[in-house]
Amino acid sequence: MVARVTRYRIRPGKVEEFAATIESLMSALDRLEGFCLFLMVLGEDPSGRDATSISVWESAEQMKSGENSRFYYELIKTVMGCCESFSPMHEHEVMKIKFAHP
Repeated sequence: MVARVTRYRIRPGKVEEFAATIESLMSALDRLEGFCLFLMVLGEDPSGRDATSISVWESAEQMKSGENSRFYYELIKTVMGCCESFSPMHEHEVMKIKFAHP
């Protein structure tokens, strides 16, 4: 498994719009082969404008395949409308992962 980590700097006054945009796109992630998990967290200052996303994929190949889809570019374009900047995306091997059992 691999994870993609990206940091965002949200435009002033756009935190709620950013969150709504992410929410509206989340269900579409399930259509991407190999997608396992998505997490978006705010920075240490909850009233701040920094956020970090982490997505987990079965393999690097599947993660990269998703990057070549039209959906991925529409997602980036939509999210970036609320952001001043975002960091380069970093790929990490997942060492351990635990999901809660319902």
